[in-house]
Amino acid sequence: MRRAVFLDRDGVINRAIVRDGKPYPPASLEELEILPGVHEALQKLHDANYLLVVVTNQPDVARGISKREDIELMNAFLSSELPIDDFKTCYHDGGDKCDCRKPLPGALVEAAQEHNIDLSKSFMVGDRWRDVEAGASAGCKTFFINYRYAEKKPDAPDFIVSSLLEAKKIILGEF
Repeated sequence: MRRAVFLDRDGVINRAIVRDGKPYPPASLEELEILPGVHEALQKLHDANYLLVVVTNQPDVARGISKREDIELMNAFLSSELPIDDFKTCYHDGGDKCDCRKPLPGALVEAAQEHNIDLSKSFMVGDRWRDVEAGASAGCKTFFINYRYAEKKPDAPDFIVSSLLEAKKIILGEF
């Protein structure tokens, strides 16, 4: 079985747009900015034979704020720039009762089945409580990138870090 690093998109790979202390996804490719250190972190994880899977909630599609095509264009751009193996994107809103929307672990479980991933030897890296809860529910070790957003914090992440680069160092034992 394979090991994976599951990654939230906005706030982990690319810069989230923060308004009034709350993070929002970029609205277009023009607003999309890959965070510093992300390319290096992902390349080293990829070179260490981790499968890299982005697991992202994009409820603005269900809310009529964003178009699915714009989200897919941003994902395709990130995939062309970074060594990402797969994207699992939930386009539902919270009331849709799907199992692919974090904090539920459905997207991680689906990726594990598709790619023969051992969830107990895998990691979830996110910047919001939903990411940490989804990873923990799937059986992964969890990383919380703490940007001090004005919102609920995760209950018990395995690690609290300041960036994906810091998470990569812990995953790979680089101290």
